[in-house]
Amino acid sequence: MKPILQKISQRIKRKKHVRKKVVGTTARPRLTVFRSNKNIYAQIIDDSVGQTLVASSTRESAVATTLPGLASNRAAAGVIGKALAEKAVGKGIKQVVFDRNGYAYHGRVKELAEAARKGGLEF
Repeated sequence: MKPILQKISQRIKRKKHVRKKVVGTTARPRLTVFRSNKNIYAQIIDDSVGQTLVASSTRESAVATTLPGLASNRAAAGVIGKALAEKAVGKGIKQVVFDRNGYAYHGRVKELAEAARKGGLEF
């Protein structure tokens, strides 16, 4: 197996293991993170109805203009976390369950989570 495919399959295994326990409800929706090589995406999902409540990414034009540099660095992840928290608090969402989506809680994922906490989300 090629190294990159092996790395992706290992992440998917970790993701499935975590998703057995982490479930978003109406009271506490799930904040999930996806990172690619060029961008980072975050969304808050209510798994009981299968609906995305709030989403934010570095590809949004409103957010992309405020990025301090590249869309794939830790500073950009912090901007996304803050923007997501503002949108969520505006919709009345205060408590969430964090789903790191199989990624290590380090770097961009950690920066997004800390910015979301500073923005008013509790998890």
